[in-house]
Amino acid sequence: MTIYKRTKKGGYDGFLLLGTVLLLGIGVVMVYSASSAVAMNRFGSDAYFFKKHVVYVLAAILVLIACRHVPYTFYGRMAYPVLIVAFLLLLALYLPGVGHPVGGARRWLRFCGISFQPSEFARLALIIYLAYSMSKKQEKIKEFTIGFLPHIIVFGSFGALIVMQPDFGMAAMLALVAWTMLFVGGVRLTYLVTAFVGVLPIAYYLLINVGYRLRRLTSFLHPWKYESDAGYQIVHSLMALGSGGVMGSGIGKSYQKLFYLPEPHTDFIFSVIGEELGLVGVCFVIGLYVMILWRGIAVAMKAKDLFAIYLAIGLISVLGLQVCVNVGVVMGLLPTKGLTLPFVSYGGTSLVMNAAAIGILMNISARQAR
Repeated sequence: MTIYKRTKKGGYDGFLLLGTVLLLGIGVVMVYSASSAVAMNRFGSDAYFFKKHVVYVLAAILVLIACRHVPYTFYGRMAYPVLIVAFLLLLALYLPGVGHPVGGARRWLRFCGISFQPSEFARLALIIYLAYSMSKKQEKIKEFTIGFLPHIIVFGSFGALIVMQPDFGMAAMLALVAWTMLFVGGVRLTYLVTAFVGVLPIAYYLLINVGYRLRRLTSFLHPWKYESDAGYQIVHSLMALGSGGVMGSGIGKSYQKLFYLPEPHTDFIFSVIGEELGLVGVCFVIGLYVMILWRGIAVAMKAKDLFAIYLAIGLISVLGLQVCVNVGVVMGLLPTKGLTLPFVSYGGTSLVMNAAAIGILMNISARQAR
């Protein structure tokens, strides 16, 4: 009865809420610290990125609250409409005047001055679709034409559009999430292993035969050999982490953010955290992610129906993968990939979509408490 009353009054999962709020707060501070010099140089105001990021954070909090109070069963009923909308948004990137090219890549849509990255929404849509479809087909999930083929066709369609942007890293991450969900859902392992082996030649071709991807791969293996070219980001990221020591140089005192580390407030903000907050700050941030991931797994394990289980697993898997990839790139453990650090990096679409994921997890948690 006590649990029920607490859920009625607020219903916000304490661990998920605490971890998310602390990371958002750290993100606001570190975005200002990491971006102030760049913002002053480009726009004449050291708070240019900071002000925009605060708006993104407020929007993310509103989305989190809204998703917390929408019953997670609603997403199951909307699985196919959401999937279709996500697919159409990905297609819209290739329409003249609609897709907004940045740096030679078509990853953004722009409406009324607001930029939006459809692949982030497609990621959420694919997770909802897989969770709903597998829960409905559970009795025949091991059949090739029911449990495996339809899901692979849908993922393949999304993956192809994302690779064409080009965004190989996002497509690879979606593939890992889809594989994980299908494995947990009970799809035959022989089908999944065969699909994995079959995709390897395609991945190899996309990596080796595209110039900038090959350069990223070689610089990852020998960053100091290419420190003035493809390995520039990794080298300066490692220098930032190495110079932070145990306690760090102090907030606002990063040296690498002063036009050495490219875009320090986005993909490489973890490097600035390491330099300014040191090993203590790095461990604290990683500890918050571990707490969120642990709680997300617990929510999935305690969920009362298959759709909630699969949905929670998909949401927490993609969040965990995003953290691992970003931190791995910053520490030189993975090839460079433009992926933000959840709740901390500057950026609107990723921030809002990750907040939506936490809100959905909170709703699943509150439902099981009842």
